[in-house]
Amino acid sequence: MKPTRLELSLFIMRLGVFYVMFAWALDKFLNPSHTAGVWERFYKFDGIDEMMSYGLGALQMVVLLAFVTGLFKRFSYGVVLAMHTVSTASTWHYLVNPYVDEPKAMLFMAAVPMLGACITLFLMRHQDRFLTLSR
Repeated sequence: MKPTRLELSLFIMRLGVFYVMFAWALDKFLNPSHTAGVWERFYKFDGIDEMMSYGLGALQMVVLLAFVTGLFKRFSYGVVLAMHTVSTASTWHYLVNPYVDEPKAMLFMAAVPMLGACITLFLMRHQDRFLTLSR
């Protein structure tokens, strides 16, 4: 069956969000020290070791696989939204004034439209049916 424009749009949005979140989850395996640095700098949590980074990455991968396949939508879309909301909120100072501190600060602004995509996907999860495993 041919997807509607809305279903195709939501599918493309889901793939885009998955792509970004997957890269961050994979980073927890490939560069655990980066994960520790991010948690210390942005979440003010010191003490993430290699095994904790792997554990966080594994949990995130499970959620992301459910998300990209459209399984357990209320849970998987909700957790993806929550993860990205916390991540975006932790960079609020760059969002308020992206022209200070460091030149790369403007890159944090890309989190805002992605947050909009996560909110949209959560609110429209029942219409997001194209290439999902859910009923």
